[in-house]
Amino acid sequence: MKYFYLHGFASSPRSIKAERLRDRFQSLRLSLEIPDLNQGDFQNLTLTRQIRQVRALIDEPVTLIGSSFGGLTAAWIAEGCDFVDRIILLAPAFNYLEHWLPRFDPKELEKWRSGNPLSIYHYGDQRSRFLNYGIVEDLEQYDEAQLQKPIPTLIVHGIRDEIIPIAQSRTFAETRSWVKFIELESDHGLTDQEPEIWQAMLEFCASPNFPKPITDGDIL
Repeated sequence: MKYFYLHGFASSPRSIKAERLRDRFQSLRLSLEIPDLNQGDFQNLTLTRQIRQVRALIDEPVTLIGSSFGGLTAAWIAEGCDFVDRIILLAPAFNYLEHWLPRFDPKELEKWRSGNPLSIYHYGDQRSRFLNYGIVEDLEQYDEAQLQKPIPTLIVHGIRDEIIPIAQSRTFAETRSWVKFIELESDHGLTDQEPEIWQAMLEFCASPNFPKPITDGDIL
């Protein structure tokens, strides 16, 4: 079994969440693959590109862990790839455009739509980067109602999420019996609930190769 962590939008494999999760896996002597979904070309980022990038890396059974936009990516990969054994979604970005686009000024949005790259703060690079409107056009092609493959799924979402309302995950889980849904007293980052999330992941992935016990000193 291989394990992949898919970071969020405008993030990177160097994020605190990614590095601490890698440390957790190393404590169990397991490898965690964390591909760079920016691919050195954030400006042309799309969901389709992320799906294709990760899908090309999968050639044996895997567990996918995805955060926010990485969680949305993981869900779509699992839908079309028989090698995916289970998925863990942390505050997945379901219906992303519905919550993202209203944050922009209408005039700014129109300029973006007309071909002017939008300046986005990139947390991984700690500076602003340009992004093309193609990400929006690409996302419009995806209908999440089609995510119906009964693959074991764990969703963890904060009830105070200011980016993706928890109602999105609640609705997704309510109509899919194969989804285990955990609500936590947290925001979109979920950084203040890391030990609880790790314990939930251990229980969800429990197997001879993924032992459950952890120590009190472990910090995700």
